Amino acid sequence: MRELSLNVMDVAQNSISAGASLIGITVEEQSQANTLSIRIEDNGKGMSPQQVAQVQDPFYTTRTTRKVGLGIPFFRMAAQMTGGNFSIRSQQGVGTWVEANFFTNHIDMVPVGDMKETVLLLVITNPHLDFTYTRRRDQAAFTLDTRKLRVILGDVPLNDPAVSTWLRGYLDEGEAEVLG
Repeated sequence: MRELSLNVMDVAQNSISAGASLIGITVEEQSQANTLSIRIEDNGKGMSPQQVAQVQDPFYTTRTTRKVGLGIPFFRMAAQMTGGNFSIRSQQGVGTWVEANFFTNHIDMVPVGDMKETVLLLVITNPHLDFTYTRRRDQAAFTLDTRKLRVILGDVPLNDPAVSTWLRGYLDEGEAEVLG
């Protein structure tokens, strides 16, 4: 994939398929160390140790529409190409945790992409699910938590056009504060 935000979308879609009701996405940069960490965690059905090993194999997929599953292997490869690492943990009945760590000054570093648009798309196309999105750079941080929004919005759905417009602006402002 050409942007890490697309990897995040793919892993989040896996979480949705696994029955998650809460998906957390964290993107953390450390400028001095030239590192980027991306974590996606969910409370879906989880996987057995055998399934965890299999999802890292590009020739394994649970989908019936194709015979390969490239999302996790590409995410892992993107991290490893920069000298970084990749890990996945899962527990059946609890959920799954995926983390990729990158060295941003490496020539093979893939662009992050438009993470805020990825998060917005996930939220508005899955208004029945909850998401947390945290973006950190050094000491600056921004978090969106749809559970808090639901309290404020009451019966207004997250995919209401006015809410979607407000969310886009909120994500833009939050990332601008963090990224400068």
